[in-house]
Amino acid sequence: MKRQSLGWSELAILGAVPFVMVLGNSMLIPVFPQFEQVLGINQVKVGLLVTAFSLPAGLLIPFSGILSDRIGRKIIIAPALILYGLGGLVAGIASITMKEPFTAILVGRILQGLGAGGTYQLAMALTADLITGEKLTRYLGFLEASNGLGKVVSPILGSLVALVSWYAPFFVYGVLAFPVAAAVWLGLHEPNPGGEGKSWSQYFTTLGQIVEKKGVSLLIAFVIGFLALSVLFGFLSYLSDILEQRFHLQGLLKGLALAVPVSAMALTSYSTGVFLETRRHLLKGALILGIVMAAAALAVVPLCIDMRFVFPVAVIAGGIGIGMVLPPLNTLITAAASQDERGVVTSVYGTVRFFGVAVGPPVFGAIGFERVGLFYGVGILTVIAAILGYLLIDPQRLMAYPTES
Repeated sequence: MKRQSLGWSELAILGAVPFVMVLGNSMLIPVFPQFEQVLGINQVKVGLLVTAFSLPAGLLIPFSGILSDRIGRKIIIAPALILYGLGGLVAGIASITMKEPFTAILVGRILQGLGAGGTYQLAMALTADLITGEKLTRYLGFLEASNGLGKVVSPILGSLVALVSWYAPFFVYGVLAFPVAAAVWLGLHEPNPGGEGKSWSQYFTTLGQIVEKKGVSLLIAFVIGFLALSVLFGFLSYLSDILEQRFHLQGLLKGLALAVPVSAMALTSYSTGVFLETRRHLLKGALILGIVMAAAALAVVPLCIDMRFVFPVAVIAGGIGIGMVLPPLNTLITAAASQDERGVVTSVYGTVRFFGVAVGPPVFGAIGFERVGLFYGVGILTVIAAILGYLLIDPQRLMAYPTES
């Protein structure tokens, strides 16, 4: 039976899942130069540390969602966190014991990615399973804020832990993931775990029926999610470069500067979730407003790069815009299916988000940060997404199960 609210301990456990997961890539980024020096590898091979994590995570997410619909969320999330932590230990131990540990580190990263594929999106689905009523939007906003907090903390944490040793961040994954796995297993009560035990073909048939009934609205919601995460991480990669090249910030100071727009995003995500919990009729409006704000920030940034006070405002505005987009988007997507099929929908959404994160930085880098057209082009795409969202997203049709109990 669903409830109207969660206790603080339950909320903390659910929030810890996306917090730990988001450390997977971001915590290592400040240590990349040390990896190159110690392991004797180039930038392409360093990039494989991200690919080895993100690709298996994105590919596995839909299947973990389908499985969670059949056997329950907790029985997937807890072992996934253990695998995530073990992958970190494999990479860390290989770094200590092997003369040429790079291949073993990649294996550890693949294990971590496989574990990450069964975490955040299932935490969202489990939250929606537990809660009914207006507070669902607030709680999903809290999960998004936890994810954002992880993005804020990870570069700072990575820089600090690397002061001990270049391989120390790998061990942090196990230190954090194992207790969270135990807390998920012992501290959360899952109502009616598992669905009807449908076959795989039946699940895909059901997903096809969902797409057939809500396809356009759901597709546009996925596109906006992909674009939002692509823009966020592409913009952060640009900001990391410009802070070092133009403002001469490095190391911990650069990490703290990068934390500013991400903090604005996380705070906005939680505040938006709280605001919308009793105002579900404003979900679409908040979504469109956030997209437009992000597009405006992208257009302004290249024009004010030399304006010491205007540039930070534009950067923060971009974070606020993305932060305003994610909670209503999460609510619309998690409500697009009943409890038995929700894991599939949210997991496909998770794959879209992972691929968005993976695409953003290389696309920004390939086009060139110095090209003004990059920002105008991305801004135009973002405006097009806002227009499509306004015209084609139907919240009432998407949220077909608002009274599920």
